[in-house]
Amino acid sequence: MTTILTNARLILENEIVDGTIAFDESGILSIDQGRSSLPAAIDVQGDYVAPGLVEMHTDNMEKHFMPRPKVFWPNGLAAALVHDAQMAAAGVTTVYDAICAGTPFSAKDYRKDIFADVMEALRLGTAEGVFRIDHRIHMRCELTSPDLLRDIEPYQDDSLVQLVSLMDHTPGQRQWRNLEDLRTYALGTGKTQAEFEEDVVVRQREGGANVARNWSAVVEMFRSRGIPIATHDDTTLDHVEAGIASGAVISEFPTTIEAAEAAKQHGLATIAGAPNVVRGGSHSGGVSVSELAEKGLLDGLSSDYVPASLLQAVLKLHAAHGVALPEAMGMVTWKVADILGLRDRGHLKPGLRADLLRFRTLGATPVLNAVWSQGERAF
Repeated sequence: MTTILTNARLILENEIVDGTIAFDESGILSIDQGRSSLPAAIDVQGDYVAPGLVEMHTDNMEKHFMPRPKVFWPNGLAAALVHDAQMAAAGVTTVYDAICAGTPFSAKDYRKDIFADVMEALRLGTAEGVFRIDHRIHMRCELTSPDLLRDIEPYQDDSLVQLVSLMDHTPGQRQWRNLEDLRTYALGTGKTQAEFEEDVVVRQREGGANVARNWSAVVEMFRSRGIPIATHDDTTLDHVEAGIASGAVISEFPTTIEAAEAAKQHGLATIAGAPNVVRGGSHSGGVSVSELAEKGLLDGLSSDYVPASLLQAVLKLHAAHGVALPEAMGMVTWKVADILGLRDRGHLKPGLRADLLRFRTLGATPVLNAVWSQGERAF
């Protein structure tokens, strides 16, 4: 069935045009300036129409498997379906679910207990075709974990695994170079003061050796499949250079201007957090993402832990930081798609996938009216 949206503000790669777009399940059929007089055309009353959002790193899935501290949800597919609906409601049509392999702080970290269940839920939901949007797996490899290689080996040939990141959450390093920021975060997740102090001692004692052993092994495991590799929380020039030496193409969430500048200079794509933009700063002591955007050091945004932050961040970068709306929208659509090698989506162009969203603005708030994934309503 063909859908025609007219009287729309179409957000293209470099401009916004008043026009009409037609699409069906096979893809985008046409884009024209001006209104359509066809009876079947839907008048969207000047709403924006943009490509569906491409999310490469969201932790949102895991929240539904453990909705409260030490409360594990028994139905994994049901949890995944709620996550899927939330992502669609945020305008996302392609999501790389960031699934943490390994334990960042201690053997008591809950992620190790849900890892296999999350992977199975994504496999089942994809195989049965019950998701509203396109799901892929971003394997977050916690290099400090002594059991990391054992955990990820069963999934090294899994076709859903389409992105791998190299993460080092050793206390005192990268994101957690300030231990007070780490303390605030850890206690907020339900750890006691005693558990936090024990974790720090163990991770500082063992983290470096585990990282040294796991880094090259993870790279070698996935290199043959040509999967994009991302570094995470780069803080220094040495961090960026280590990623380049390993074939990384993405620097996720750089924590300093120095690291972002180095990534840009060496050709790494820089992805940072949309919640940082919306909140006006980092919750863990990192650099302001809005500052990265103003300096031309930002390629894409990730919703990280708040799916709805993507569109909010786009509007704020435009309204408060001088970023043109098509450029800001590109940071959540075509730029991210291109970084990940997804050439069939991310743009409003005839022949590409009909992944689209319709929204208007209410002050600084985006109001989403509809989302289409491969031409079918997803929200």
